[in-house]
Amino acid sequence: MRIAVEGCMHGELDKVYATLLELQQIENIKIDLLICCGDFQAVRNNKDLECVSVPSKYRIMNSFWKYYSGEKIAPLPTIFIGGNHEASNYLWELYYGGWAAPNIYFLGFGGVIKFGNVRIGGLSGIYNSHDYEKGHYENKLPYSENDVRSIYHVREYDVHKLLQIDEPIDIFLSHDWPAGITDCGDLNTLLCQKKDSRKLELEIHDGTFGSKPAAELLRKLRPCYWFSAHMHCKFAALVQHGDEKDSRCTKFLALDKCLPGRKFLQVIEIESRTGPHEFQFDEEWLSITRKYNAVLPLTMSNANYDNIIHVDIEKCRQFVRNKLRTRGSKVPFEFVQTAPCYNPNSQPVANGQVNPQTEALLQFLELEYRFT
Repeated sequence: MRIAVEGCMHGELDKVYATLLELQQIENIKIDLLICCGDFQAVRNNKDLECVSVPSKYRIMNSFWKYYSGEKIAPLPTIFIGGNHEASNYLWELYYGGWAAPNIYFLGFGGVIKFGNVRIGGLSGIYNSHDYEKGHYENKLPYSENDVRSIYHVREYDVHKLLQIDEPIDIFLSHDWPAGITDCGDLNTLLCQKKDSRKLELEIHDGTFGSKPAAELLRKLRPCYWFSAHMHCKFAALVQHGDEKDSRCTKFLALDKCLPGRKFLQVIEIESRTGPHEFQFDEEWLSITRKYNAVLPLTMSNANYDNIIHVDIEKCRQFVRNKLRTRGSKVPFEFVQTAPCYNPNSQPVANGQVNPQTEALLQFLELEYRFT
């Protein structure tokens, strides 16, 4: 399988897809999947722009709305995670993941899915110690100014769920870099790329650079590949795991944002079954979701895991297996528009929060809808 990896999208879907189509033609290759490592900016309309945490001069519609409206269709299957510059209100609708537009799949605030037989996991947002142990309290519109700045902060609950994964992961995505990753690559070359290299060097030296939860996930999951963005530069590293008896390693790669002359794309080849490939539910991840959904924290307080200590994960696994045997593992839910699409000649209209895909997934898992 040939996979294109992109750093920060910043809403530039037209440019990224055009680059990939040209690459396919020049190299006479077929790219099977595009992965984006955050700051995707799935902005549907002007109301969504109000929920993007950027200065007003950077609140630009860009091109996602064309794919949301159906004016254009993504030429490649696309999967993305969230970063720190997102239409967070829309991504919250798809907390568990789902189609943000036809052929464009959001992995959720934390999640795992399969494309063909390639297992892809990811964690949206960036780490901030102040909010890490809080719940997802920013779950009602309209968002305050503080909510817009905090909703994309990684929460311990989502990391805790990802830490329950035992089966091998092929690819993992995070927007910010795992803490300590710079020890495994060419730090001097990295510092030469950054204008604020002195500040970065000091952060690395005192241990404040990078995401500690991402580093914990890297140690536990040990994926074959880990891709990130956020720092707007290209950086590669090789992480060795274990000891002489455990030769596994993770190839880490961070990429730039979509600008001329910048290193924002990389194409890799990964072993997989022959296509055609499609997005499929991951049995283990749905089992974890079924077990932990009852303690999804929707206030300032973190989850109380004592309330589900009695829930048997193996029974959850058997439940999910039976469901998938009946329905099939292919993601069964269709993309649904839940907000008006951008129209430069109309006034902004309030956007809803209930997404039929989220409702359908919870019904599929026979779980309570807890967002309202």
